[in-house]
Amino acid sequence: MRLPGNRIDRRHSMMDGEPGGYFTRARLEVLPYLPQRCDNVLDVGCGSGATVEAIRVHRDVAWAGGIEIDPAAAAAARGHLDYLYEGDVASAPLEEVLGPGSLDLVLCLDVLEHLVDPWSTVHRLTPLLAPGGRLVVSVPNIRNWKFIWRLLTKGDFRYRDSGLLDRTHLRFFVRETAAELACCGGLKLVACDNATRYRASEMRAWISRATGGRADTLLAKQFIVVATPQ
Repeated sequence: MRLPGNRIDRRHSMMDGEPGGYFTRARLEVLPYLPQRCDNVLDVGCGSGATVEAIRVHRDVAWAGGIEIDPAAAAAARGHLDYLYEGDVASAPLEEVLGPGSLDLVLCLDVLEHLVDPWSTVHRLTPLLAPGGRLVVSVPNIRNWKFIWRLLTKGDFRYRDSGLLDRTHLRFFVRETAAELACCGGLKLVACDNATRYRASEMRAWISRATGGRADTLLAKQFIVVATPQ
């Protein structure tokens, strides 16, 4: 596999100036879902590259690529990645850069909901996974109880600068459709979990236990979906 030098993708910018917050936070909640082998990693919507750096602590990563649409975040990511495409994932030359079965891990963390056609993106990424590789997706949960409560009691469907109704969100998902998205290219579902792990003392943890997990789809702000080749 020949993997080139420096370029990445993402949705519309949500910041000005230096990368901060959203783009610089390492997504440590994905670490339990990593495959044992992580030689070659692609992070779609990689921000500043912090998540890839966190993965390097736990796995031997030989090559890491990223796609990032935000110029400031992309500039910060270049020092952490072997390959960066700055632009929209829809125009990224994935098939030219990566051969079939060349990746052990593909991350799409809080990026697919910003795309016009996230299903086409998953279809393009799926053949790039090696046997035993994993696609790890995170998307917000439109069925979250706080959103439903605001909608029912206040009729509030106002878009905001961040969060579930981020004004750059084009697609919305519940647990079932998030799983369908990750598997739409022919992958097999491994997990579809609440991205937040509650402490045993939290009320949300008690509600989850009391309902046998049936309330989890209302409690979840976000889902992590993991899929692997059949």
